[in-house]
Amino acid sequence: MSKHILMVVTTADKMNDELDTGLWLSEFGEAYVEFAKKGYDMTIASPKGGKAPVDDRSLEGGETPQEILDTAKHLENTVKIDDVTDVSKFDAIFLPGGHGTMFDLPDNKKLHEIIRDLYEADKVVAAVCHGPAGLVGVTLSDGSPIVKGQTVTAFTDEEERATTLDAHMPFLLETRLRELGADFVGADNWSDHVKVSGHLITGQNPQSTISVAKEVINKLEK
Repeated sequence: MSKHILMVVTTADKMNDELDTGLWLSEFGEAYVEFAKKGYDMTIASPKGGKAPVDDRSLEGGETPQEILDTAKHLENTVKIDDVTDVSKFDAIFLPGGHGTMFDLPDNKKLHEIIRDLYEADKVVAAVCHGPAGLVGVTLSDGSPIVKGQTVTAFTDEEERATTLDAHMPFLLETRLRELGADFVGADNWSDHVKVSGHLITGQNPQSTISVAKEVINKLEK
């Protein structure tokens, strides 16, 4: 039985109607490649469905490997998250980041239900960089935030300030996770850093994507 992963990407292409944003391509692509190597099935979903916007910043420098650029074709026609009905078929959910996630994942009720259902069924819930923005609105059946008492990481407030995009954010992700009762652990800016708390797996930044994907695979292969 092949494992099936639900990958949820942002469809927000603007920060407050000011700056362009979207998905950070490597955070999707690197994970996609790792999962594909294992032969996993993947369903790519997003809040609006259709084509998911890629943040141009994630392609700057011209150093993106062709293998990662090639994964963009899987973003051409994403499934609308409201149309994801049979959640039980998924073994894991993975949320890549990009600043867009800060605008359309925190309030997406359907996403939060899916995450809660998977988490409470002991399935793997994983997110990297700004992907944990999809976790901040998730409450479990007992009413407690999913991150409460969990050891997590995400794009840090210090990293956000370093990008100078902090002024454009609706909130700072590290601060919000701490407010929700998470035991937030950050590492040096841009260092590969992952936290595993039961079957909740989080990574700090783009540099952490492959490590997060490998932790997901470790859990699924057990």
